[in-house]
Amino acid sequence: MSTIPRRKFIQLSAVAAAGYFAQSGREARAEELPHVAEDDPMAQAMKYTHDASTVDAASRTNPAADQTCLNCALLQGTDGDAWRPCQIFPGKSVAAAGWCSVWAPKG
Repeated sequence: MSTIPRRKFIQLSAVAAAGYFAQSGREARAEELPHVAEDDPMAQAMKYTHDASTVDAASRTNPAADQTCLNCALLQGTDGDAWRPCQIFPGKSVAAAGWCSVWAPKG
């Protein structure tokens, strides 16, 4: 039996479905995208914050003090940009210094 919690499975499934249905006709540039708001319902569900240093590392699913959007496998866009597209939030950009509960280590 899988050890992934039901709630996390549902969250990841929703993210996967959103990514599947998102248009991939052209890659959006981060400066063209609105910044995701911390009070956005999806952001709240994923515990997104613009500043990863404000999140207690012990409260994270995969505890690590150095988790940020910048070192997450789901972040897209150009290296060096402060705000970049993320697969979790289609059509919006996230802070490279941010964090959310779906953080995944780069390959």
